[in-house]
Amino acid sequence: MKTTLTKTLGLCVALLLVACGGKQAKKSEATAQANIPTTSLEIEKPQLTFGFIKLTDMAPLAIAKEKGFFEEEGLFVSVEAQSNWKNVLDRVIDGQLDGSHMLSGQPIAAGAGFGRQAELVTPFSMDLNGNGITVSNDVWSKMKPNVPKSADGKPIHPIKADALKPVISTYKNNGKPFKMGMVFPVSTHNYEIRYWLAAAGIHPGMYTADNVQGQIDAEVLLSVTPPPQMPATLEAGTIYGYCVGEPWNQQAVFKGIGVPVTTNYDIWKNNPEKVFVMTKKFVDENPNTAIAVTKALIRAGKWLDEPGNRAEAVKILSMPQYVGADEVVLANSMTGTFEFEKGDKRSMPDFNVFYKYNATYPFYSDGIWFLTQMRRWGQIPEAKPASWYEETIKDIYRPDIWKKAAHMLVTEGHIPAMDIPETDGYKPATSDFIDGNTYDAKDPIGYINSFEIGNKDDSSL
Repeated sequence: MKTTLTKTLGLCVALLLVACGGKQAKKSEATAQANIPTTSLEIEKPQLTFGFIKLTDMAPLAIAKEKGFFEEEGLFVSVEAQSNWKNVLDRVIDGQLDGSHMLSGQPIAAGAGFGRQAELVTPFSMDLNGNGITVSNDVWSKMKPNVPKSADGKPIHPIKADALKPVISTYKNNGKPFKMGMVFPVSTHNYEIRYWLAAAGIHPGMYTADNVQGQIDAEVLLSVTPPPQMPATLEAGTIYGYCVGEPWNQQAVFKGIGVPVTTNYDIWKNNPEKVFVMTKKFVDENPNTAIAVTKALIRAGKWLDEPGNRAEAVKILSMPQYVGADEVVLANSMTGTFEFEKGDKRSMPDFNVFYKYNATYPFYSDGIWFLTQMRRWGQIPEAKPASWYEETIKDIYRPDIWKKAAHMLVTEGHIPAMDIPETDGYKPATSDFIDGNTYDAKDPIGYINSFEIGNKDDSSL
């Protein structure tokens, strides 16, 4: 459908309705306008199916659909929940899904040589932060004496894994392995829980060609559990703690079965979490569609971070076709707070960020961090030169698509020009980590070598 024709028809409809007058006419006008695409792009594939996992950070997809942002771009989108992250990856690669909410590490691993290989791209980063590490009530009771307390008797945050170390030693002395869960081998959660443990001198295990579980030399045995199953797995005693996205940490508090001890905001402040992913083939064949999708998602991110919209977002996410968790559980983290031990609810306005701090922009430096962790823990088995990190991520992260979408949104008046970052794709070096270590994406080998635990590479590479 040509845009000029649709806009002309829309104007005619609006004039007719104004002439009729009355509340009903105004209501009909709003409905008519909502159904008229405003995009200036010729959409190659308007009917699309996107996937997601039932997590709070799928919110941009739900909002883009429910608030009509997809439709305004000439897109008619079905959004379907998937059973696990492997299923998400396979269905995108096989073309059963046109795109999906995905772990940041999935498209990177697919292009870097770990797991199933495919050419995947991300033009849009879905959020910052949003994860937590939760332990069982029993483990927390043993950790708590090791945690410094403030004058009011409450634990001082961030809680480091140093408090867990003697608990793990007790399990080991009793001949009992200490088991924790994460959601997928290339998930942010895997790297975050490893980072948290290793910062306290606890070895989380190495990957090798023969040990794809990543448990070589491990003091904590990490295994995969799909996010919605985390609380039940903890309650059953199969694992003693886990790292997962919301609402599954708050669900443990709500059910009284566990205590979140830290968030990924404290492990790495304003870290990237999920991304939206399509195949390179889809983007090459449908470039305008990819831009239109990105436009709608940027608008959704902006809407989510506008004051006063989170309560409505919680209602939308609580719908069974999206996250399907109780509103009170979702609101615990989505509305600017986070509850640790039951009753210990703290202000955490940036726990879920969808637009602020250029959250939607796919920075190369974010992607390179994941590559450094894959190398650190042995998922990338051989040392690579520094140039490889940049070359690899530039095939996967596509800020060029984001910029085209964002500039169009500026022209259309949906976002201000100041929201487009002036960047070479790299954020400045930062030490906003729980151990104070400095990450500079332009020196990936130096960063890998800065850790006591993990692989070390020749700095001359």
